[in-house]
Amino acid sequence: MHELIGDITLCILFAWVLGLAAHYWRQPSILAYLVAGFAIGPFGTGWVKSQESISVISELGLIFMLFMIGLEIDLKKIIRAGPVILIAGGVQLLGGAALGILFFVAIGMRMGAESYDALYLCVACALSSTVIIVKVLYEKRELDTLPGRITLGVLVLQDVFAILFLAVQPSLDDLHVSVILLSFARAGALVAIALLLSRYVLPTLFHRIARTPELILLGALAWCFLIGEIAERLHLSREMGSLIAGVSLSTFPYALDVTAKITTLRDFFITLFFVALGMTIPIPTMSVVGLALVIALFTVASRLLTTFTPLYMMRQGLRASLLPALNLAQISEFSLVVIQTGAAAGHLKNGTSAAASFAFVLLAVLSTFVIVRSDPIARRGIPLLKRIGLRDLDAGKDGEAGHDGGHGAGRPIVLLGFFRTASALLSEIERNQPALLEQIGVVDFNPVVFRTLSDRGIQVTYGDISNVDTLVHAGVGQAELIILSIPDSLLKGANNEKLVRHVRSINATAKIVATADLLADVNDLYNAGADYVTVPRLSDAQVLLNLIQDASAGLLSERRHEAETMLADRREVLP
Repeated sequence: MHELIGDITLCILFAWVLGLAAHYWRQPSILAYLVAGFAIGPFGTGWVKSQESISVISELGLIFMLFMIGLEIDLKKIIRAGPVILIAGGVQLLGGAALGILFFVAIGMRMGAESYDALYLCVACALSSTVIIVKVLYEKRELDTLPGRITLGVLVLQDVFAILFLAVQPSLDDLHVSVILLSFARAGALVAIALLLSRYVLPTLFHRIARTPELILLGALAWCFLIGEIAERLHLSREMGSLIAGVSLSTFPYALDVTAKITTLRDFFITLFFVALGMTIPIPTMSVVGLALVIALFTVASRLLTTFTPLYMMRQGLRASLLPALNLAQISEFSLVVIQTGAAAGHLKNGTSAAASFAFVLLAVLSTFVIVRSDPIARRGIPLLKRIGLRDLDAGKDGEAGHDGGHGAGRPIVLLGFFRTASALLSEIERNQPALLEQIGVVDFNPVVFRTLSDRGIQVTYGDISNVDTLVHAGVGQAELIILSIPDSLLKGANNEKLVRHVRSINATAKIVATADLLADVNDLYNAGADYVTVPRLSDAQVLLNLIQDASAGLLSERRHEAETMLADRREVLP
């Protein structure tokens, strides 16, 4: 017992020190934890030698990590995902797994006879890192963009795919159709039990203890271990049980409260899991490094092929097809879970496990830089894709729909960029001055905006507003009023000041309305040539001040009724 406590002390200490270094160098903290584990493990300094300690630390961390992953899976979002995300996610998963089996078997990996290296690698390479992707997209404010929503939708489907694999994994040594059906039946029974209890029993219990934080935390932990033990009794695994426990809790009213209470504990045990995983990584041989490079190259190539292709075939445009493929081009921390369970079950060789871990580290570093720079990469890549014959939404007969002939056919009023403010403006015009729609043109590269506005008969040019050629093609030179409603925080490849300068160089007489994030930007925009600058937070503040006054006067319910009436018949492009 004292040895275990000492080993955990070393794990946390080294994880913290190397985590600080990772934070300074802007690298994923998971990499720091893996390196910390390697440094103190049997293949490093050897300060932690007990295989029992490593096993206990790893299993506890794995159980808590899967529980938290389950809590963050939103089943409602999967149901509402829509055909684009469902088809793209399905093709990416099934196509990636099929290519993985063919590729790894072709290079000599074993598949059968109690050795399933090819199978585990194909599953691992089909999954992408939720931790890395969400962190970087959040910092870039791209979670709510179309490529961001597609990326997150595919990640959720990948988690479901991993659940199904974990249901079958314990029975791989005796895998027949009847065994697969029995495994799915057991998993279905576990899911049914968990969902029924979380729907009809847990809400009542948690309602009674809602004001007692320690009981909320204790109840969540008890639920995690209870479902894990039920899974063990059903010949599944505690890890899968903890995942399903999290998924079932995500559907009931206190999920947010549970997540908030357990986050600190989660981080502690996730840290232990990745440190323990790092302890199992041996000093790499040339063959392990070579296999890691092969796994990394295959992951990137297969992700580009299986993600870009279905999105492109569904006419999402080159940009909205390429960005999710770039975002997803790495191996998931969930992949390490799959590999670890396979290694524990004796289903794959240590060299394969180590190579997968090294491939994860390599791609985690590279993909972080790629996602951060995905927009300039896409801008350089799209012309190359066009040269090899791929057509974007602005090409050919379909690309000219809604253009009034396309080249140079400008409208008096042009909206450069189309996000929620522009969507709300268009709705106001439709309701109050519909005749004005004939004078409006829109320039944006969102395929949903392009198709929806074209269907409504509104002139729309598909293109990047930061590209001067796009502005010329859209007829900006003939416009009388040009509106930039997207703040700098959401613009890609440009900012409002640069756009104002571009527009002014093309059209010296048009009136230009721009948007400022900061008060300090207002004068810069006027100096660049803007005729009027809006600061959205000032108008928002005025609305809130009016509501405070209405609330004091007892008029808040009337204002709510007015707002609900106004919202009832709105027909926005981006709701």
